[in-house]
Amino acid sequence: MAKRTAEGEAIIIKKYANRRLYNTDTSSYITLDDLAKMVRENVDFHVLDAKTGDDITHTILTQIIVEEESHGTQMLPVSFLRDLISMYGNSMQAMMPSYLEASMTNLRKNREQLQAAFAKGIESNPLAKMAEANFKMMQNAAEAFIPATRKPARDDQSDDLAQMRQQMAEMQKKLDEMSK
Repeated sequence: MAKRTAEGEAIIIKKYANRRLYNTDTSSYITLDDLAKMVRENVDFHVLDAKTGDDITHTILTQIIVEEESHGTQMLPVSFLRDLISMYGNSMQAMMPSYLEASMTNLRKNREQLQAAFAKGIESNPLAKMAEANFKMMQNAAEAFIPATRKPARDDQSDDLAQMRQQMAEMQKKLDEMSK
């Protein structure tokens, strides 16, 4: 859960025409780096255009990602960026936000489980469990896109992998057909 002000409200950041950001909680000007730090510290905030009052949080967060990607090590592979851009304007665009959000939630959950496993000194292989959970999530996603491809579960993992590859190929074929 994100940290909030003493009153339980999200912190309001105002963006002025001169591109300066003003933190109303601390009554001080801040930078994009400060906002990135607030995100990492799980501080809840909304960025509002000072003139219109419009919520521009999405735009500012996107700007932070662009800044982070342009300095130092990049996190987002070019292939991912190309795939993401290609989703704009096609039938997949509407479902992508919820899919990406669910994927990030799953990633956070896996990270927390891994940290807990290491903290407890568990000697079992938590990475194998995470891989299995990710495989099941991808399989469920493929089945959600193409319900007709559901088949009974098999014990052999190589059969599951072959089935997943087939489903992904069928999904790609349908996407190609829809984009024509």
